[in-house]
Amino acid sequence: MLVVLLPALILQSIDTRFGAALAVQCVVVVHAGGGLTRVLTDASVRLVAFGFWLFAYVWLGLAPLAMLATNSYPLEYRTGETTAFAAATLTELGLLAYSAGAALSAGRNGGSSVVFAPLLSRRLSPLPVLLLCGLSLALAVVLIPGQEGGLRAFFTSRQALWQSRAEADATHALRIWALAVPAFWALAALVQLPRPPQRGRLLRAIHWAVLPSLLVLNVIVNNPISRPRFWAGTVLLVLLFSWRRFSTPRAFRVAAAAITAVVLFAFPYSDYFRYDEREAVQVVPLAEQFSTSMDYDAFQQMQTGIDYVQENGFSPSAVLGLILFMVPRSMWPEKPQATGIELAQYAGYEFHNLSAPLWIESYLWGGAPCVVAVFCLLGAAGRRMDDVRERLRHRRRTLAVLLVPAFAFYQLIFLRGSLMAIVGPLLLLLTVPLLITSRAAGPSRSPAPGRQPKTTSHALIPGHRRHS
Repeated sequence: MLVVLLPALILQSIDTRFGAALAVQCVVVVHAGGGLTRVLTDASVRLVAFGFWLFAYVWLGLAPLAMLATNSYPLEYRTGETTAFAAATLTELGLLAYSAGAALSAGRNGGSSVVFAPLLSRRLSPLPVLLLCGLSLALAVVLIPGQEGGLRAFFTSRQALWQSRAEADATHALRIWALAVPAFWALAALVQLPRPPQRGRLLRAIHWAVLPSLLVLNVIVNNPISRPRFWAGTVLLVLLFSWRRFSTPRAFRVAAAAITAVVLFAFPYSDYFRYDEREAVQVVPLAEQFSTSMDYDAFQQMQTGIDYVQENGFSPSAVLGLILFMVPRSMWPEKPQATGIELAQYAGYEFHNLSAPLWIESYLWGGAPCVVAVFCLLGAAGRRMDDVRERLRHRRRTLAVLLVPAFAFYQLIFLRGSLMAIVGPLLLLLTVPLLITSRAAGPSRSPAPGRQPKTTSHALIPGHRRHS
């Protein structure tokens, strides 16, 4: 269905314009659709792979297919057939590198990892979790009333939050993320918090006393009305997939198929709350949605980036901007801008809040070799994380239960870019869990995924023969 039926429906519903770029894009759709199909039918739970292939299939597979077939794009900037062919080829190059990295990682050491295994085996610690809960509630008491518009701004629209300067100013944006991310982790960790027998009654009382307040806080600061849809979805899906019932392969396949359907057919209409003045929802064909909605600007931004490199050359200094993202622009006037903004200015757009997929980000750093290196490492890391989580699936309260789903679904924001805009929230997302966990008591002895545990042979009793 993903490889043949949906692409055929898109091409059948429009007047197709065939060309070399469209032919390469068909290869991309088959590759990404095949990868997503393998994840949806796998015998193990592969959350990180699911997030990657879902983004690749929808945003860089089906959407560009509709654009190239109709020569219709959501933004004004136009490129030639050569640039479109280069963008489709660059997409496929990244997919090949990702597949190679994942395959090489799966074939080494039975899928074990000296980096991710100790990290993801860390266990939640009651005291740090409770301190985080208290800190999150204290931050809410201080920051929410002090924001212009107060509590109401969180339930009006994202535009209202921009007008309150919470999103428009970098410092204020960081304050909102510093409120949203700890609140999310506090709730997720509290739900999974172990209750030792000797302190079970006390922890249970604290749990039920704090849980309602954290639920309300997350509804305020992590709702889809005022927060980005990708982030609100990440919060909801992490809570869902950290639930024991959704840790089985069968439950994962059903949930992942449902998520795929929602992303394909309902995601564009979830933009309803972005602006104060809301228009009536108009349902349009899938091909038209892909070729007209700015939600799917990723492929067009890749084309813009390729033209940008041809005119201005590569920008390796952009990597330094990511590493030193916390340095204020007042102290570093030449600090690189977010790639999405840079490309928007190059194309002459007045609206700068555009994406810059990891494909074009890494290409701007140093060309095709950088793309291969980045996606090979990403594929290897993703496969290791999925394998470690699968081995620890029955060990509740480990970091793998929470951190792997968080990275898997935040990965859609990471892949969409710009990296400069999301590196701060990503750092918060990955470091806060380390502060509320402690090192596991001993090494994991769980069998590798897909392997049966070794059975101990029984010793022969003297005087008896082994029967075959």
